[in-house]
Amino acid sequence: MNVPENGGLVLKRHHKTSGTCSTEITYEVTDGIVTSCAFSGGCKGNTEAVQRLVVGRPVCEVIRLLKGIQCRNGTSCPDQLARALVSCKTQMTE
Repeated sequence: MNVPENGGLVLKRHHKTSGTCSTEITYEVTDGIVTSCAFSGGCKGNTEAVQRLVVGRPVCEVIRLLKGIQCRNGTSCPDQLARALVSCKTQMTE
């Protein structure tokens, strides 16, 4: 967790995925907004689309939009990002 000079809260995280073709998601949240997102592995077109669509959105909105999306094994790359952000959101409020 970093606190920049302007007092905002920055969280940089790496999330090991489970049950998906992607193996890891690296993301950053600044003051409750997703400011970067990158998937390692997975379907390049789909993960790139998710990356572009989530950056600039509030964490709560991304979770609401992506949580529960199914691909295989009861999850998906977008669902894994939502799960990671739920954990991040919990840490932001502690």
